Order: sequence, then structure tokens, then C-alpha cells
Amino acid sequence: MLYHLLYPLHASYSVFNVFRYITFRTLVASIMALLISFLLGPWFIRRMTAQQIGQTIRPDGPQSHLVKAGTPTMGGALILFSMLLATLLLADLTNRYVWIVVGVSVAYAIIGFADDYLKLRRGNAWGLTAKAKLIAQFAVALVTGLVLFLDQDFSTALFFPFVKELHPDLGWGYVAFAAVVVVGASNAVNLTDGLDGLAIGPVMTTAFTYGVIAYLTGNAKYAEYLQIPHVPGVGELAIFCGALLSAGLGFLWFNAYPAQMFMGDVGSLPLGAALAVVALVTKQEMILIIVGGVFVVEALSVIFQVVSFKLRRKRIFRMAPVHHHFELLGWPEPQIIVRFWIISIICALMALSTLKLR
Repeated sequence: MLYHLLYPLHASYSVFNVFRYITFRTLVASIMALLISFLLGPWFIRRMTAQQIGQTIRPDGPQSHLVKAGTPTMGGALILFSMLLATLLLADLTNRYVWIVVGVSVAYAIIGFADDYLKLRRGNAWGLTAKAKLIAQFAVALVTGLVLFLDQDFSTALFFPFVKELHPDLGWGYVAFAAVVVVGASNAVNLTDGLDGLAIGPVMTTAFTYGVIAYLTGNAKYAEYLQIPHVPGVGELAIFCGALLSAGLGFLWFNAYPAQMFMGDVGSLPLGAALAVVALVTKQEMILIIVGGVFVVEALSVIFQVVSFKLRRKRIFRMAPVHHHFELLGWPEPQIIVRFWIISIICALMALSTLKLR
């Protein structure tokens, strides 16, 4: 919005020419999202506390979490508001990719809100049924995949890190592939959101990584040099990723141990889905496995635990997701969180290195 209002003025006032640059608008959007998070955070906590909108704790979880009951939740709404407002103000609103990622974020936020609302209304940790949640998630994800498939300028081929020549074209199969990526990433972030600040750290490192990738992919010269797919217009998503990173940083100020508020499904579901969509439109879907290594491990720990118990009647971990396993081993919560952040940073660096190692 500001971009469309201010950039046209560059014909009369050269200072406004800076708005043509994605890097400048990404910086401004990042600062704006951070300030919005900082300024609205205390008000949001007071509001949630006054309305008695507090976290419900699962009875089968770690007993140490019982003291967290009642902590204001649905803080993901703060992240989304800050992120989306900054994006809509600074991004090119004629860009289709911006609207796709914004639309998916809002749709998944509605699903997450419904889940959080039911938990609060019932006074327990059970919101939407797993079946209902998955149906809603896949419905949105399939529509997203279909929109990308029907875009004549969008390639349905896959590109793999470290391999130059392998580019299988999925055709119609890309719709199903995109849906699995979006739903998988959304739920992986949701599973990771179990300790104070644990999920938002990897979300920020993933947003930073894909912000860099979006900028490089949208630039024909950089894309040619790095031998990565060039997707015209996708550079605008660097603004979205910058806003997401900074909105997450502002949220972390209040979510850091001991947390003053929690993210809730209204935050974790859309953030994972949004990152997956950015991965899809930048044609770097496979790198998501690397940069989102923490999310992948958390999700796999749940899958392996369930399969092992059903087949062998034995558990692999003391509790899944795996961060609870380390809790029950006696690791202090801040230690688990920081070490997972470190692993996430390492994964981000590895993912960025694949852009050159091909």
C-alpha cells in the first residue's frame, strides 16, 4: 500500500526511488513488524489475561508444564497481524505470489483459531478433531497447489540440492505434492511448539533463509549465476519473509522462557504453511527438509513413536515430540530450547550452502 502510494512520487522527488528496491522495502517491513510486535505485545497480554484466555495443559504431558496453565495464549495472532500489515504496506500488491502466501496464512490462521477457541471453550487441551483439522488443512493446501498448477508461468518440475540435471516434472501430481508439503510443514511447526520460544526460533531462521532464496530466485542474474530456477516476481516474498522474521523476534521477547504468552495453533499452523508456500513458489521445496531440520525431526519423532508402539508395543522415546524426551531426561527447558536453536541455525547455513554446491 505504501509502496503504491510513495513509489510513484519518485518522478517528482528522487528520494522515493528507494521504494523500487526490494532490499529497502524488506528492511522497512522488518523494522515495522518488529515495532508493531513490541508495541502491541504488552496490550495483547493484558487483554488475554483480562478475558481469561489462557493455555490449557494436556494431562498426559510433562508434569512440569502444569505451572504454565493459564498463561495467555493465541499470541500467534500478534505475529500474523504484525507480519501481514507490514507485508501489505511494503510489498507490491499486484504480485500474485504475495496474495497466495497471504491467503494461505489467513486460511490456516482461521483453522488454528477454531482449534484454540474450542480448547478454551471446553476448558481442556482438545480442540478440533485430528480428522477435521486435516480435512480443512488439505482443502486449503489442495486449492493452493491447484492455483500454482494453473499458473502457466509456474513450473511443476522439482529441483534437488547438489544435483544439476535432475528435474522431474510432476504435472498434475504437483497439486498433491504441494498439498503434502504445506500440510506437513504446518503440522511440523505445530508439534515443535511445545516449549517457551522453541518453535519461533527455527521459524525465524527458516524465514531468513527463504528470504535470501526468494531475493536470489527473483533476480535473473543471481539465479543464472547460482544455477537455480528463476521465478519472475518471487523476489517480493523477501519482504514477507523479513516481516515474518521480525514479527517473530518481537513475539519472542514475550515468549522467551519463562513465557508471558504462547503462540497457540492460530500461530503455529499458518507460520508453517506460509513457509511451505514460499518454498514451493521459489522452487526450493526440497531444501525445506534441510532448513527445517528441527521441524522434520520433531514430526518424525511422533511418527516413529506411534508406529513403534502400535507394532511393538514399545516406545522409542520417553515422550514425543522429541523435545519432551529430553525434558524427561532431566535437561532444563532453556537448555533444550537454545540447543534446538543452534541446530536450526546450522541447518539454515547448510541450506544456503546448497545454492552454490550444485
